[in-house]
Amino acid sequence: MSTPTSQTSPTPRRRPKVVVFDVNETLSDTSPMRRRFTDVGAPGPMFDTWFAGLLRDGFALAVAGAARPFADVGSGLLEVLLSGTAVNRTVVDAVDHIMTGLTELDVHADVVDGVTALAQSGIRLVTLSNGSTDVARTLLGKAGVADKFDAILSVDDAGRWKPHLDAYRYALGECNVAPEEAMLVAVHPWDINGARTAGMATAWIGRNGGPYPSHFPDPDLTAPSITSLAQMLIDLPDDEAADSTLQ
Repeated sequence: MSTPTSQTSPTPRRRPKVVVFDVNETLSDTSPMRRRFTDVGAPGPMFDTWFAGLLRDGFALAVAGAARPFADVGSGLLEVLLSGTAVNRTVVDAVDHIMTGLTELDVHADVVDGVTALAQSGIRLVTLSNGSTDVARTLLGKAGVADKFDAILSVDDAGRWKPHLDAYRYALGECNVAPEEAMLVAVHPWDINGARTAGMATAWIGRNGGPYPSHFPDPDLTAPSITSLAQMLIDLPDDEAADSTLQ
């Protein structure tokens, strides 16, 4: 198992042309969402149950060859969970209060400096979210870094949620790069594994200090923050420098 303070496989020999960021939990800090649940009379930890179930159902739809918007799956599952809970308002109002919380989140503390450093290095930055582009734009705009990204992408336009290969292929096509020229950055091992299967380089952000799951192949890089990952990537040679060292 790898730890968030060490690289998990030999360092890539060259800097990626494009870094593709996951959004939910990788860029956005979802910890305030637990307060949204307690606001409506539900237990705060229900957020974790809901979010895991939301991903499960989205993945199931993707495997079956279908797709529904993130907000639709999230709202539908909330209705099920909250219907069995003594909420302090109507279920419809409770669902609306919780879902609205997703549009009001802030980025993690390491995002602004890390993203800014990567953009200044000349690496192209894009996002690829299972959520909507509107939510991602709002998040990044609020943090003042929306202009650092070349594109804000969503699986809504790919027709399949990550970790379906079609989602990563869609992003690669939009960026006009080969898989090996792009790196996915995420906190979710399932996302890292999906991108790896699509042929992309990968970097796992292990903010919680725990190990990477041993049932998945290791990511190419592991870092405790986006800021530290940025320095790792900036220290790598670009294409021209890497080619000269290999000659």
